[in-house]
Amino acid sequence: MDVYMKKILVFLFVVLCSFSSFAQNNQRQGFDKEAYLAKRNAFIMAEMGLTPDEAAAFIPLCNELHQKMYEAGRKYRKLSRALKQNKNASDADYLEAINEAVEADIRVAELERDYYQKFKEVLSPKKLYKYKDAEKKFTKEYMKDNKRYKDKGKKR
Repeated sequence: MDVYMKKILVFLFVVLCSFSSFAQNNQRQGFDKEAYLAKRNAFIMAEMGLTPDEAAAFIPLCNELHQKMYEAGRKYRKLSRALKQNKNASDADYLEAINEAVEADIRVAELERDYYQKFKEVLSPKKLYKYKDAEKKFTKEYMKDNKRYKDKGKKR
């Protein structure tokens, strides 16, 4: 098997792993999580210049981190949605949401610290540095290109 074929197989393996590992039964209407993950993973791989071996080790860890970060903010998002629907929310309700937002941020920061230790085992410092920039760049481009976010901006 030639090197080019191996690269293709590794890339397909990484993409399929990201699909199967993080597929959710309760996807929000209009949001295709699998397509989003595939786009994000391909973008990050290209921006960071990952080799197939690096991608095979790094992308599953990256997806795992993002899933845990999503879970870390679940309670805050639930409280926030409830506040938006409650016209008679009390100061205690707002304080609970604010406190949960801070706690969620702390949990996310701890997750990032823990996963950066794992990332250092599979990436060079230079590529690890490129990761944060690639994430920011992807988020900016995704929001710019995504119609749902464009429509939200027009309502303001």
